[in-house]
Amino acid sequence: MRIIHTSDWHLGRTFHGVELLDDQMAALSHLAAVVAEESADVVVVAGDVYDRSVPSADAVRVYDRGLAEIAAAGAQIVITSGNHDSPTRLGSGSGFASAGGLHLRTSIEEIDEPVVLGDEFGEVAIYGIPYLEPETARRHLGVDDARTHTEVLRAAMDRVRADLTTRSTRSVVAAHAFVVGALASGSERSISVGGVETVGAETFSGIDYVALGHLHSPQQLGEAVRYSGSLLPYSFGERSDHKSVWVVDLDADGVADVRARELPMVRGLSSLAGTLDELLTDESLSQVEDHYVEAVLTDPVRPVDAMRRLRERFPHAVHVRWDRPHLGGGLDYRARVHGRTDAEIIAAFVTDVRDAPTARERALVDRAVRAVVGEPESDGGSGGELTLFEIEPDVAESA
Repeated sequence: MRIIHTSDWHLGRTFHGVELLDDQMAALSHLAAVVAEESADVVVVAGDVYDRSVPSADAVRVYDRGLAEIAAAGAQIVITSGNHDSPTRLGSGSGFASAGGLHLRTSIEEIDEPVVLGDEFGEVAIYGIPYLEPETARRHLGVDDARTHTEVLRAAMDRVRADLTTRSTRSVVAAHAFVVGALASGSERSISVGGVETVGAETFSGIDYVALGHLHSPQQLGEAVRYSGSLLPYSFGERSDHKSVWVVDLDADGVADVRARELPMVRGLSSLAGTLDELLTDESLSQVEDHYVEAVLTDPVRPVDAMRRLRERFPHAVHVRWDRPHLGGGLDYRARVHGRTDAEIIAAFVTDVRDAPTARERALVDRAVRAVVGEPESDGGSGGELTLFEIEPDVAESA
């Protein structure tokens, strides 16, 4: 039997406010192509199908189209739920769906009720363990004193192993958890609520293959305990990841082979740094013009309308930050303001967040300080009344 292990689709997720549904549909089409090319029998999805418990209508449509393409490629599908999913919503219609080759395992009551499929060597029992919130799961699992993920997952696995003693089958477990020794990428939501969130890999002992979900980078904790990672990168920290799925071959004795099958990149991610003019004119950046881009601007003066100008060259720029070069010797704040007047400190602040204030702005600051401390205004200076509305727009925004 050939199994494709995937997880963490996060359908409906946005990336710095940008909708990703088109990218996610493309990734699911790539997955279906892999299923067809590998002649896979089963696709196992280890949780976080959706990005939120109440997915949008568009996210549900992408899910439906993706499943249809995978099924048309020739595979049955086994899905369990993650911490982002609603087990009830994701598992709706599970009894009816199983007749068409879609097997949904999202409830605690079904943990020891595997999907049983066959090949030339006999049967394979595929168990789905949804994300288990300790406070809720402990009562259903009969371990009222449990407080951690390890305790409730151990109880769930005890049920799985007890069921296996009644069968002469090879076994696969799909689970959504944070296993000790694995590395988070930064785009995952913590699953710790009042207790230790990690569990030991030994919790899954006795299983031929463990298909894990939750962490977004593909990795292995043992020959038969692995994370597939997400279909797409969901943070700039994942920009160097090679997104993939695991292709798992089972023979009569269990796992015969496991190999990674990389997925095509839908759209690259790039982190750029430099002045705005450098980023707009550097010819070496032509190869990333179609990427999702985050930019750190190092101009000495905050550029005006930076995102709009960046998007003229990088239409998928999603985040920009100004990191003004620091001047001086790094004195602490007390040393920096020692011996300076209030007006001088305010002028330095305006310089730090924008650029040096004009003479009219300095006069306004001086007048405001005098008004606060009760000192009389001098007749000299700028001449005429100044109001806040005469400050340049950037100053008002900075304030």
